[in-house]
Amino acid sequence: MRLRLNLFWVLLLAAAGVMSALYLWFALFPGEPAAGVLQYFTSEQAARGREYQRALQVASLLGFVVQTGFLAWFVFGGRAARLAERVRRITGGPGWRGELLFAGLLWLMLSLISLPFALFTGYFWQKRWGFYVQDMGGWWLDYFKGAGLELALFAVAILLFFAIMRRWPRAWWLVGAAGFSAWLVIQVFLWPVLISPLFNEFTAAEDPEVIAMVRELSQKAGLPLDRVLIMDASRRTTKANAYFSGLGATKRIVLYDNLLRDYTPDEVRAVVAHEMAHWRQGHIIQGLGWGIGGSFLVWGLLYLLVAATVPREARGKPHVLAVLLLGLALLGFLGSPIENGISRAMEREADSVAVALTGDPAAAVRLQVNLAAKNLSELSPAGFIEWFSYTHPSVLARIEVIEQAGNG
Repeated sequence: MRLRLNLFWVLLLAAAGVMSALYLWFALFPGEPAAGVLQYFTSEQAARGREYQRALQVASLLGFVVQTGFLAWFVFGGRAARLAERVRRITGGPGWRGELLFAGLLWLMLSLISLPFALFTGYFWQKRWGFYVQDMGGWWLDYFKGAGLELALFAVAILLFFAIMRRWPRAWWLVGAAGFSAWLVIQVFLWPVLISPLFNEFTAAEDPEVIAMVRELSQKAGLPLDRVLIMDASRRTTKANAYFSGLGATKRIVLYDNLLRDYTPDEVRAVVAHEMAHWRQGHIIQGLGWGIGGSFLVWGLLYLLVAATVPREARGKPHVLAVLLLGLALLGFLGSPIENGISRAMEREADSVAVALTGDPAAAVRLQVNLAAKNLSELSPAGFIEWFSYTHPSVLARIEVIEQAGNG
């Protein structure tokens, strides 16, 4: 049974094609760097950052195009329906065994398609530029850990999804959106406690100066904080970062060990202040709110796509999963400018509030310059690329916000 390629899909695929072409063009031809770049960086730093980021941008886009192209071919070429029928015969009829087998086969195909891109962007290219410090065995170990976790969660989600679709054939999208929203909240609570330790070791900070600095900023920000953790990021990467995670009893600030090693105390203080600013301004809760609202919108659109594509008598069959994954890929890609725009607005606000917490805009500017230089950031991205895919403002935009906050 061939699924219907209707106007909805044509518009989605055409929009994704146009956006992909624009993204590729501006990734390959970003234009001359902005004049302000040379105020903080050398021309060599600008060229190296552009070369490093361009390959990652192109590889990421190609990964999306290849996976989405495969799903469109799989769905609208009738192959998804034929595989579902073969699975039904193998498992002896409809039921959870067929749903799980179909989902597992589809997950395997998509994983194999994405593997070359993940290997290039996550290992070979990072090795080429000196960021990834483990050997290939370490990369594969992390990959299989992540893949195993992903497969287990995927299997549970699939069983729940088909059970919901059978129980509420007209309202499955509402139940699915509610369930996904609950998962977002669970991630904030449990991910840092249960999942992150599978990939990294976390130890309590022991340096009294670091602990005192964090306590001082937490008091200024009005954020009680019990745990300051150091993550052994240096065993994988030379890149530095810090983040807040958790809620309530799971709340903690995590500092990369190479942040403490490679940056000055006032720069570390600027990083911590930025992360505390996110909490002070309620960005974690706001992000959850936006995520929940977006979840209901996306699931509603998926319901309309399924209703317009799959005949009523076939909507409980396993190949509906392929339709959903194709819809999710396209909606996620086309919706990324909205999601990233919200993120950039929060980052700008956090940069401004962080300066108020530290009273040291010079250190915050120096931090941005050093982070961009050491991480080989694109110093002057094309406007379309920044609008479409940047979760953080460009370094020059961040420096401008910091300087305005310092002058205010």
